[in-house]
Amino acid sequence: MQKTKHSVIEDVFALISAGLFVAFGVYLFQSQDLMVGGAAGLALLGTYAVDMDFGLLFFLINLPFYTLAWTQISKRFTINTFISVTTVSVLTEQIPAFVDISHVNPFFAAVFGGILIGVGMLMMFRHSSSLGGVGIMAFYLQQRFNIRAGTFQLTVDSCILLSALFFIAWPLVLISILAAFCLNMVISLNHRPERYFPVQGESESKKANAESNNADTNHLENRAENSLEQCLDSELRAQNG
Repeated sequence: MQKTKHSVIEDVFALISAGLFVAFGVYLFQSQDLMVGGAAGLALLGTYAVDMDFGLLFFLINLPFYTLAWTQISKRFTINTFISVTTVSVLTEQIPAFVDISHVNPFFAAVFGGILIGVGMLMMFRHSSSLGGVGIMAFYLQQRFNIRAGTFQLTVDSCILLSALFFIAWPLVLISILAAFCLNMVISLNHRPERYFPVQGESESKKANAESNNADTNHLENRAENSLEQCLDSELRAQNG
């Protein structure tokens, strides 16, 4: 598959922007005690169990997964993921100093927050990055043990949402499911590289067809030139005769 290369400046700007999207989505969730899946969901659960801020918990949860990403995926992916996770960790702690939400409808927070996080994750994917944690583990298990990443991710997210029942009211858990649906719809509908870049097989097929068409064209041109030469030769003979 053809891949688009980004410069370091493009990566850094995109990942910081993506981190702001995710951080504000998490901020909306926190304002209504909503839950999300993945490492962010584990960090949100942790804030109910221990006296620690989300940003610090989110950063610490991801630390063990960097070694896995470094050895099993790629160094660039690991560095970009570190930038993304650090950005989200810092911004989630700083946003309340700039934004004060006195009232927001829980359903709006779920839909808009889920879309914001989905867009942020999509930007990360386009720049060889992720939110770390569960995503890295899912990728490793699929590559090493042929366990489908989507199935593993869904299982972990379901466990996180079920565990949330011990800390938040069940109506909020149901609204959190709506948030997870919106988040995953953004990713599933837009993270489709095959729609924008031709796969290798299609590219080679198009190349072969183009070469075949060029060969046919050259053959016809050669035949036309030969016919023209024959006609000129016949006319010269007739004139000389």
